[in-house]
Amino acid sequence: MGNNFSKILGSKMLRVSDVNKATGISRTVLSELYYQRTTNIQLETLTKICDYLEISLSELIEYEPINLN
Repeated sequence: MGNNFSKILGSKMLRVSDVNKATGISRTVLSELYYQRTTNIQLETLTKICDYLEISLSELIEYEPINLN
């Protein structure tokens, strides 16, 4: 699963620290998302980010189904 967090921040000319200050989400969590290093993130955290950026969850997160066969 990938995300567009860094692209969205770039297009809105925002920094991780801006999102941190506005949402209260730790810079560590935001940086992990920014650099696509996150392995486990809470839905509540993603919702806060989406609300702040005024985007949908599907704009933030790219779902790539895996083949279980």
